[in-house]
Amino acid sequence: MALLRSLTLIWPGMPWLWLRGSRSGLALAVAFAVIIDVAIVTTWIWSELVGIGVTIGFWTGAAAIWVIATASAVAAFPTPIPRQRSGAADALFLKARDAYLARDWTAAESHLHDLLAIAPTDGEAQLLRATLLRRLGRLADARAALAPLAASDSGVPWRAEIDRELSLTDPARRSQAGSDEAEAATILPLRPAAADDGSHEVAA
Repeated sequence: MALLRSLTLIWPGMPWLWLRGSRSGLALAVAFAVIIDVAIVTTWIWSELVGIGVTIGFWTGAAAIWVIATASAVAAFPTPIPRQRSGAADALFLKARDAYLARDWTAAESHLHDLLAIAPTDGEAQLLRATLLRRLGRLADARAALAPLAASDSGVPWRAEIDRELSLTDPARRSQAGSDEAEAATILPLRPAAADDGSHEVAA
């Protein structure tokens, strides 16, 4: 797994795009792909139409982007997703869960905000926050919270739940299915099902 994570350094922006679903990582990866494509085209396809100076400029730019992006990624490489929460993070999640079940939305959102400040890659907390936002009727905010989770490795254990929440935040589906389906209980495991550790479940 460590080797696969390290291989993301080969392409600029890929560590943050692949491991965290970062939009800035996507932008950098696409920009690098474009400049490489242009450099290849001007070198071997349109070599007679473009001056050698321009071609060298594209290759120089591509090399500069690769060096700078790789050095930056090595200096701030995304840490592995923790398998277990710290004591403080676990206590905050339990408080958020209890507040959510008690329908104390303000307290639940506050605890989740504090939790994600110290553990921003906690996929379970991100999912619970998105579910909370959906229940509050903030559908755009819920979808915005689900998008990076669905694209990152922290969302892999929660793929089915993420897909269901995304469908419940779709305005078209909500208007067709009516409020009953939109407010149907979502089962949110406290741990991924693959762990098979007898975890309890929370009705979202």
